[in-house]
Amino acid sequence: MTTRSKLGACLAGATLALSVALPVQAQDPIKIGSFLSITGPASFLGDPENKTLEMYIERINAAGGVNGRKLELISYDDGGSADKARTFAKRLIEQDKVDAIVGGSTTGATMAVVPLVEEAQIPFISLAGAVVIIEPVKKWVFKTPHTDRMACEKIFADMQARQFTKAGLISGAGGFDKSMRGECLKVAGKYGVSIIADESYGAGDTDMTAQLTKIKGTAGVQAVLNAGFGQGPAIVTKNYRQLGIAAPLYQSHGVASKEFITLAGGAAEGVRLPAAALLIADVLPSSDPQKAVVFNYKHDYEAKYKSDVSTFGGHAYDGLMMMVDAMKRAGGTDKAKVRDALEATKGYMGTAGVVNMSPTDHMGLDLSAFRMLEVTNGSWQPAK
Repeated sequence: MTTRSKLGACLAGATLALSVALPVQAQDPIKIGSFLSITGPASFLGDPENKTLEMYIERINAAGGVNGRKLELISYDDGGSADKARTFAKRLIEQDKVDAIVGGSTTGATMAVVPLVEEAQIPFISLAGAVVIIEPVKKWVFKTPHTDRMACEKIFADMQARQFTKAGLISGAGGFDKSMRGECLKVAGKYGVSIIADESYGAGDTDMTAQLTKIKGTAGVQAVLNAGFGQGPAIVTKNYRQLGIAAPLYQSHGVASKEFITLAGGAAEGVRLPAAALLIADVLPSSDPQKAVVFNYKHDYEAKYKSDVSTFGGHAYDGLMMMVDAMKRAGGTDKAKVRDALEATKGYMGTAGVVNMSPTDHMGLDLSAFRMLEVTNGSWQPAK
């Protein structure tokens, strides 16, 4: 055997030994990107959303991942800033090379990112509420929460059932607040309700008695709706009771958590709002088709984090699970195929309700997904 032949034989043997000794390299992880308001004024949204994503990605990986690949969460804290959200989304797309994005705690942060995901052509599920996110339809953008328009309609339907025809409206200065106010003004007449008082408050306001006094002084007001989220609605609720306003008070689904009741205290008693079944998971009858999903999520979240569940974490659960389901049906992470699979989602039972997407509806929920709740003895209960 020549020297060259001997060398070749040695290299071949070494290569064979190396291939036997080393395990087959694992497939690259599926990268799920997220930007959330984990801290800051909207942390009541982003914190449970981030915790939910972390918990369920860990569970999915423990069960074998998606199509044999593990998930990797790459999450950034935008602190409620639309500018930071845009910066982080750009990083997720260009540097982190994520396969999909599930995030956007607020409407402002989401809308700042929409042009980026549309240009990059990457599947994006937002966790924010305003209808502008999905109307008009944007090819690569989807969302999980009920819209502000739906909240208006559910509230006005309840007012109509209670024979209230004249209402007062008060709203905050945020993107969601302004959007919901506009939607409520558009649809009130559809339910025979006239808005006869319309007041607003600033993001930093700590007392809304002046605005509420004007509403109280408006003759004929039978009910009042606060379009807003964050701490503002809790202040409105306290001031409302301090002024002794007798008309029923409605809030938006933007405060659908135990934290609102904690912040508002006893003043929250009797407040009504539309929300997902998640807030009443324990009292739903076993025959309710949503019972298993919301009860299990509530149990898992509260057991792990020792804190009350909120509908906001539920939005993240739905977003992640729908993205995972779309990837399974798409047979991988090809972005166009995943987008198409998301748009074809039918009959998904989530914490928000039954989702049926279509080319003209990138949310897939109808009014039946909302439950009308009322604060009774310090907790959320089905409104009667």
